[in-house]
Amino acid sequence: MKILDIVDLIKGTVVSGSDNLEKTVDMAFASDLMSDVLTVKTDNLLLLTGLVNIQAIRTAEMADISCVVFVRNKKVTEEMIRIARENKITIIQSPYSMFKVSGILFSAGIKPVF
Repeated sequence: MKILDIVDLIKGTVVSGSDNLEKTVDMAFASDLMSDVLTVKTDNLLLLTGLVNIQAIRTAEMADISCVVFVRNKKVTEEMIRIARENKITIIQSPYSMFKVSGILFSAGIKPVF
């Protein structure tokens, strides 16, 4: 599914990486534990998290995750945006809970990792 379609489904706001909206993701992983994220080995992965700090972006960078959705209307910092831009990571903010975003994306055909 294209990132642009995901943004529409979850009523998201693109904060960084608007030039990557035509990229596709196949699977999603929802976690606030970045150590769990680092154990996932799959391509075209979307990360859903409520953890709004620099570690979330650094984890996405290390795990080759090109799109991160911050749930519960959490706001990212300028430093997070700067690092995301440097690493071509798209950042999306959604007003919905992690549970709701997960359900919406699952219903739309995004597969879970496990």
